[in-house]
Amino acid sequence: MRAVLHVCTTCRGMAPVDDPDAPRPGSVLHHALQAAAPEGVQIRAVECLSACSQGCSVALSAPGKWSYVYGRLTPDDAADILAGATAYAGTPDGIVPWRERPTIFRKQSLARIPPQIPAQE
Repeated sequence: MRAVLHVCTTCRGMAPVDDPDAPRPGSVLHHALQAAAPEGVQIRAVECLSACSQGCSVALSAPGKWSYVYGRLTPDDAADILAGATAYAGTPDGIVPWRERPTIFRKQSLARIPPQIPAQE
């Protein structure tokens, strides 16, 4: 099963924007990631991850794996985000060993969500 990298396209980023008609940093980040999607990772645009005060944000998820939300990202972080998503996709449970995570994934994690467990009948 493929991992999904959800990218908030409505994120305004951390720096004030001079031109209100300019593309939002989250949308720019999405385009940068979409252009280089790694094997085993689907890049999916979402309108809001409710991390508005944390700059650009992304979330990683896959069935049966831990999910993560990362913030304080910029379009310049695209290569590190893709490296982290590739490492995540290669795990059985979503837990990438600490030292194998890109620095932005070690320092800019906003949330870690346990895998969904099927309801008992």
